[in-house]
Amino acid sequence: MSAGINEKDLQLRVAQIIITELKLQDITAETFDPDLDLVDEIGIDSMDLATIVLVLQDEYSIKIDEDDYPKLRAIRLIAAYIQERLQAKA
Repeated sequence: MSAGINEKDLQLRVAQIIITELKLQDITAETFDPDLDLVDEIGIDSMDLATIVLVLQDEYSIKIDEDDYPKLRAIRLIAAYIQERLQAKA
């Protein structure tokens, strides 16, 4: 994938990954609020986050530092983080 991924597309893809990995019901990527706090409002724990991070690293060929996990609390933040990593690689 190129470094110039559309932010909206990236947010939708991150939402799809989270929905799939966490087996969330009654929500689609399009209806997933990108600013929803995944920890406080969805209740994901560190194991869930680690699973999501592995999928994202694999999909986008990036390295996500464990120290950065606390920053990855919402879809918008995760998408921005991925975008940053991809641009740093480019």
